[in-house]
Amino acid sequence: MDLKVDSEYRCNKCRDMTFIVDEGVAFPCECRALREAEEILKRSGISSEFRNKRFDNFNYYYDVQVMEVYKVARDYVRDFESIEKSRNNSIMFMGQVGSGKTHLSLAIANCLMDRGVGVLYMGYRDSVIRIKQNIMDQVYYHREMNRFKNCRVLLIDDLFKGSISGSDVNIMFEIVNHRYFNNLPMIVSSERCLSEILEIDEGVGSRLVEMCNDYRVEIRGKRLNYRICVR
Repeated sequence: MDLKVDSEYRCNKCRDMTFIVDEGVAFPCECRALREAEEILKRSGISSEFRNKRFDNFNYYYDVQVMEVYKVARDYVRDFESIEKSRNNSIMFMGQVGSGKTHLSLAIANCLMDRGVGVLYMGYRDSVIRIKQNIMDQVYYHREMNRFKNCRVLLIDDLFKGSISGSDVNIMFEIVNHRYFNNLPMIVSSERCLSEILEIDEGVGSRLVEMCNDYRVEIRGKRLNYRICVR
């Protein structure tokens, strides 16, 4: 039988087992944290482009309102470990298109993943469409829904974007309700303001309000759309 030579291992110390046995006692190899971080990133669904969305490349200098939103995002990252298991453990950015809501959501996610916290990205429109298209496939439906319902942190990007059907609302209520009752954190961005979200579905909106009580911001003003404003 051919044996794998050392040069074929990513880590020669543990031979890719991520732990080392010494005199009958197993202890983690120094490569274990790196492998865990790689696995968290692989499962996140966050592209390499989105991995570049960081706090240090977010422009918050051009408006006081954006600066305050940036501060709330940094505060959330700072506080995450102490609030994760509480009811008020989530953050929501609402309002003006192009004001950096997605950038800040991803900056938070990237910081958390760098700390070894698993984050799953859910692009609202694409994810809901896929779920609805496969709703008769019970295996697929439950697998996808359980991913969103049970991941450690869920990032919902562009919640309720576009036209909304009753099935869209039902899918989101199932996800948000499960996470609400199990104190599982969410990072949410939406072009809708809070009153619109509550009007679409009070059940979803009121749960998000409670979960994001200390970290909920609404951005207003077309002047804050960095895509159309000249700096």
